[in-house]
Amino acid sequence: MPAKFFQPDSTLQTQLEAILEETWRYFPELAQNQLAVTWISYEPPYRVNTGGGLSAEDFWQYRPQGASYRGVELFVPGSIAHVFYLVALNVWLEQGMVQPSDEIERALTDMMVGTNHDAASYVVDVLSGTTSGPSLPPGPSDTWSSQRNIVNRYFAQLGWPELRAINVNQKTWHNSPYCREHDFLGKALENQNQLSTEATARLLHSIVGGVSVSRERSQHMMDLLQSALSAKLSTETSSTETSSTETVAAHVWAQRSLDESGAHSMAYVEAEDVHPYLLVVFSASPRLAHYAQNGHAQAQLQPSDAAITFIAEKIFAQSQQNFIQ
Repeated sequence: MPAKFFQPDSTLQTQLEAILEETWRYFPELAQNQLAVTWISYEPPYRVNTGGGLSAEDFWQYRPQGASYRGVELFVPGSIAHVFYLVALNVWLEQGMVQPSDEIERALTDMMVGTNHDAASYVVDVLSGTTSGPSLPPGPSDTWSSQRNIVNRYFAQLGWPELRAINVNQKTWHNSPYCREHDFLGKALENQNQLSTEATARLLHSIVGGVSVSRERSQHMMDLLQSALSAKLSTETSSTETSSTETVAAHVWAQRSLDESGAHSMAYVEAEDVHPYLLVVFSASPRLAHYAQNGHAQAQLQPSDAAITFIAEKIFAQSQQNFIQ
């Protein structure tokens, strides 16, 4: 089996497992197979967020320490898929397959900063040369489907083992697809988008490493992912027993998703007295589909979303301790 892009670290793995055990104590409604986490910790000399200071060849020789729980399991990723569309469209622009325009730039910004599904729909159309519309007969439908798989083909040719089983050929929706989009999704939803935390972590790792597409395009993607210049992260999590008031300023580059597919988060974090780290957390419930059909999806999603915040805060606090040690 090919080596992971990170070096599994037994200490980080033990710490991650302890955090997850605490998570399940506070959120007993979440089963162990409803979470997946990948945590990458960068130690000096830092080789990420350097403005592309390393060549791609040198960067990929570097394997940071990390830990993962169910990191290869596939989840329906919601708007986390937008990050894959962001990278793909930058490849298309770099290679001259798509010409730059104000409208494309506006769509990329709205897709990433505002998690706008309409903008993401347009980006997928630009990437694939397809459009939504009425159902198609078999021949044209096969051609249309092949075109829509172009993003999958791009990521497959990278040869990253983490990307072998992923699927990013679907648009994201506020509610549901219709006609040819519904046909393409499949009667049993068998063609829905699928991502793992390790696949997502590797893509984000390449962006913060400055080697995704090009140095300049990696920096532009970082700009879109930066959620706040001084986001506030608690050093202790809030719970039913304790409440934290201590916060610390941090720079965060992130994307988050909360919809009927579950709650998902990816982030790269820098803060004083903390080694930079990358964290991807996916959380889902098999009961979501039932609740969504009955108009109660949001109530069921809240524990998943709260659990992701809980894990993120615990990882930050543990990263502070690891820095001191």
